[in-house]
Amino acid sequence: MLIEARQLAKIYDNEGVETPALQDATFQIGQGEFVSIMGPSGSGKSTLMHILGLLDRATGGEYRLEDRDVSALSDDELARLRNEVIGFVFQAFNLLPRTSVFENVELPLLYDRNDHEDTKTRVMAALKAVNMEHRAGYLSNQLSGGEKQRVAIARALVNNPKIIFADEPTGNLDSKSGLQVMRIFQKLNEEGHTVILVTHETFTAEHAKRILRMVDGGIVSDELVTNRRFADQEDVLLK
Repeated sequence: MLIEARQLAKIYDNEGVETPALQDATFQIGQGEFVSIMGPSGSGKSTLMHILGLLDRATGGEYRLEDRDVSALSDDELARLRNEVIGFVFQAFNLLPRTSVFENVELPLLYDRNDHEDTKTRVMAALKAVNMEHRAGYLSNQLSGGEKQRVAIARALVNNPKIIFADEPTGNLDSKSGLQVMRIFQKLNEEGHTVILVTHETFTAEHAKRILRMVDGGIVSDELVTNRRFADQEDVLLK
């Protein structure tokens, strides 16, 4: 199993005041799934994504990634595993300003310990996957919001990760750009990538194959999407 979570919990301690953000989260996600984690603001969905994406550690329960007990790994081991297995796409794009599209996409390869003689090939292949190869020489601040998000997806792809985490990836986009982004995620999933999407929007969540619904730090339902939406059959992404 790719992801196994058993009674995951996260409590934040602020000068002795404990705030539970996640409690008793138990589920599995297999290779090749497309899962939405959906809930209102404050439901714990981003906290869960940060734990699953190895950006934060749980304070309780067990998390196994590719059958490895994450809690037993050092910070350096977590960073190495994260760079090898996971790609991230965030709502705010997180591109380096005044830096070229090519250099932004290349960044994960620079942190990788492996020597990549085919860096240019890999970067251009990632850009081609999101139809942005013609913008390789542009600066990130010369792009539209939709183009920035597509570059962010290319950056997530360049290491060929098994899992792509997307945190509210359409939140800062207009409807047409949001739809283009969802088309890309569905295509990547069809090609074998596991996609985990965090969103508060039902319409966006229904582009996945399965939805984990969260309320007040807990998972309240885990269901397959019966009437799945397909981005290539829609004109706009509804908000």
